[in-house]
Amino acid sequence: MKKKTGIIIGVAAVVVVGLGVTAAVAGPAFYRDVIVGEPDAAPTVSLTPGASTVDQSQLTGDWSVGDGSSAGYRVDEVLNGTDVTVVGTTDQVSGTVTVDGTAVTAADITVDVASIATDSGNRDGYFRDDAMEVGTYPTATFTLTDPIDAAVPSDGQVATVQATGELTMHGVTQTVEVPLQAALSGDGVQVSGSIPVTFSDYGVTAPSLGFVEVEDQGTVEFLVAATPAS
Repeated sequence: MKKKTGIIIGVAAVVVVGLGVTAAVAGPAFYRDVIVGEPDAAPTVSLTPGASTVDQSQLTGDWSVGDGSSAGYRVDEVLNGTDVTVVGTTDQVSGTVTVDGTAVTAADITVDVASIATDSGNRDGYFRDDAMEVGTYPTATFTLTDPIDAAVPSDGQVATVQATGELTMHGVTQTVEVPLQAALSGDGVQVSGSIPVTFSDYGVTAPSLGFVEVEDQGTVEFLVAATPAS
């Protein structure tokens, strides 16, 4: 559900609007190492054995996605021959998950694309308005299309499973395969994963402005936190 795809164009905007001046003056390596810095790690489940309060005999039912969730994107740009990784994220994630025993039978996740942010307001504005056109396509969604067996592990364990679903971004829907990790955490469950995307598949063309090129591929990253709706 991170890396919402128009991300790439938003990355180019960073150089065009403001940050390109800094990079030109200080140098691409300085921009990467000092201005941008080390990119945040991809989100992962948080495992604390014995800390879960979930009654495993009552897993079956609908779960609500909300607090503790995040989603966003990770993409590389090449600035004057120097690779720079850009990460954008939001905590505005909602949805529902249906559990039957330890299997997940349905899931619908929605991400507020307009709230995805990086370290640059200029990049984010371009990402929202020009790349993702949030006025027309305000959200990105993931819908599970096949049940996932053994998706909810016992307390203190991490389940590694494969999910098949439909990822919709920028008005385009594609079928995706997603490797997931899941763990019980507190009063709910956490699920993390990443989806490789090719931006042109979602109607977005990676720009090339001479001194900066944006890769045509990136990653949507997410951490979904869900608690029993009842």
